[in-house]
Amino acid sequence: MKKLISLRDWMMAVLAFPIGVFVVTMFWSIYIYDRELVYPKLLDNFIPAWLNHGMHTTVLPFILIEMRTTHHQYPSRSCGLAAVCTFAVGYILWVCWIHHVTGVWVYPLLEYLSPGVKIIFFAAVTIIINVFYLLGEVLNNYIWDTQKCNEEGKEKPKLD
Repeated sequence: MKKLISLRDWMMAVLAFPIGVFVVTMFWSIYIYDRELVYPKLLDNFIPAWLNHGMHTTVLPFILIEMRTTHHQYPSRSCGLAAVCTFAVGYILWVCWIHHVTGVWVYPLLEYLSPGVKIIFFAAVTIIINVFYLLGEVLNNYIWDTQKCNEEGKEKPKLD
């Protein structure tokens, strides 16, 4: 059971929170700027609006509910950041591989960036995901601060 709980905590800390928050913020930021760069209007014919929101909106409230209702033990900061970076680089390489094989970018935005700008963009994306990891760690510690729980009377202080 302890291993499952550790895996759950690791998945929340390293993947669900930073990647989920990143997807919601990046998707809707780019969508508001120019939807064709991230979600061309053509997709509306195949993907209903409710499914788009399921993929790009509801992720955030569910992650926040999970964080508020379940205490997660974060890995050490260096291990957590290394795991987040590994995932980000792996995903970037996967996106590049798909382009290499098909000649089509999964995200239309990448079509408009020069190779040098793509490198800067991918580095910035990796940094942003790391910032979201740190934000998740801070938020988790804030919500589940044991000293705060003592002040609210949720835990009884030990008497000598």
